[in-house]
Amino acid sequence: MNMPSTNHQQDQLASAVAVNDRRRESAWRLRFRLVSAVILALILLFIGTYLNVEASFITKVAPFILAGAGLTIAVSLLSIVLATILATFGALGRLSRSATANAVASFYVSFFRGTPLLLQLLFWYLALPQVGIVLEPFVCAVGALGMNYGAYMTEIFRAGLQAVPGGQREAAVALGMSERTAFRRIVAPQAFRIIVPAIGNDFVAMLKDSALASAVTLQEILWRAQNVGRKEFKSLQTLLIAAAVYWVLTILFTAVQNRVEARLAAGDRNKEMKG
Repeated sequence: MNMPSTNHQQDQLASAVAVNDRRRESAWRLRFRLVSAVILALILLFIGTYLNVEASFITKVAPFILAGAGLTIAVSLLSIVLATILATFGALGRLSRSATANAVASFYVSFFRGTPLLLQLLFWYLALPQVGIVLEPFVCAVGALGMNYGAYMTEIFRAGLQAVPGGQREAAVALGMSERTAFRRIVAPQAFRIIVPAIGNDFVAMLKDSALASAVTLQEILWRAQNVGRKEFKSLQTLLIAAAVYWVLTILFTAVQNRVEARLAAGDRNKEMKG
């Protein structure tokens, strides 16, 4: 006889706990936003008071600097695509039983992780022309960034593939799948979900590292900021604009990455509930 009453009390308690949790979460978010707003306001106040920032100058040059954002994003997108392709082959090579494939992949990872990105970029732009290979700055930037990040991502991809239990591949083979089919249908999709967050993180990092392309005269954000700053003898102000643009881009693409990860996580939860 007491069962309905007990269940009702439990439901009420659970509801009260959920309401309290939501209230705490809302209060935490409000405090977080307030503190962030205060920090940003203090930074802007310091810049405006002590760094001799001229609003008219910033208004004049900001569109010119901001116009480089499209090139920065294009370089980063193409570079991450190249890096993903190289990392896929590199990871397969590192996991291969073939001594040749493993040696080639290991050398690639070791060399490009063991030398500075700026040096690699300058090699594409300054060294290759000495053997008759002249490339546009855009191609140099994409090639250098893609190959460098591909070496780092190779190890991430390898770890993602190894994180999938080997028993699943063996079970698929036992059911009649070929090794290649088992990899494509069983291993790769699961590894992809593990790897996606790392790809997003590397893309955000690449947005910032793309600034190194200014060293090979690619007219992206930093090149434009340096160029107009030197001409006007106001590099401080133009570099502050460039920093703000990179920061906003990073925030935007981080938000996109978080949404993608949330969707993947929601998909996994739905599969578990159906299972």
